[in-house]
Amino acid sequence: MNNKRAVILVSGGLDSTTVLAMARSEGYQCYTLSFDYGQRHRAELVAADRVSEALGDVEHKVVKLNLDSIGGSALTDTSIDVPEEETGGIPITYVPARNTVFLSIALGWAEVLGANDIFIGVNAVDYSGYPDCRPEYVAAFEAMANLATRAGVEGNKLTIHAPLMDMGKDEIITAGVALGVDYSLTVSCYQATEEGLACGRCDSCRLRREGFVAAGVEDPTRYLP
Repeated sequence: MNNKRAVILVSGGLDSTTVLAMARSEGYQCYTLSFDYGQRHRAELVAADRVSEALGDVEHKVVKLNLDSIGGSALTDTSIDVPEEETGGIPITYVPARNTVFLSIALGWAEVLGANDIFIGVNAVDYSGYPDCRPEYVAAFEAMANLATRAGVEGNKLTIHAPLMDMGKDEIITAGVALGVDYSLTVSCYQATEEGLACGRCDSCRLRREGFVAAGVEDPTRYLP
């Protein structure tokens, strides 16, 4: 039996779904992890479960957090409008410390499972300016993980994989299509309806649409009329 296990952070969006397909193609038993963290675009949780099942995960776990209790982001505070135009600097859709919290919980589950690998779909090309999507951040977290865990101290090196880090959205889509990903199952919109219909105007929708155009792949996204 294959004991090559990995924890995959899965949001239900395009990038993390592609990463799940990549991990599976590398022979990992995939344990997918999602977060109900108070996000306004909750259709992504349904999509995360859908893509996890479609891509043959071993187990899909949803951890409930309350990042909305601290606010500070248009994705967790409904009093802050989701921007529909490009803005300079770090956008208001940045969720404070989100990837650090998510990776920390993934790290704990990986130790429980005896998994030495964690996959995350962060990207430094089309990353919307988020500081926790940079290669320096991933390298720093991996170093911390190997200092802070029993697994790391006992010589079972933990690796944080970010295979999309240097890929454009079109390259990500092309890679996913080659691996058989059905992108109609995914939801990327920051303000998707409960049914998963995308607004077509937010930054995430813009990057997604441009990616499909550049890849020459038909966009399967269901947009609001």
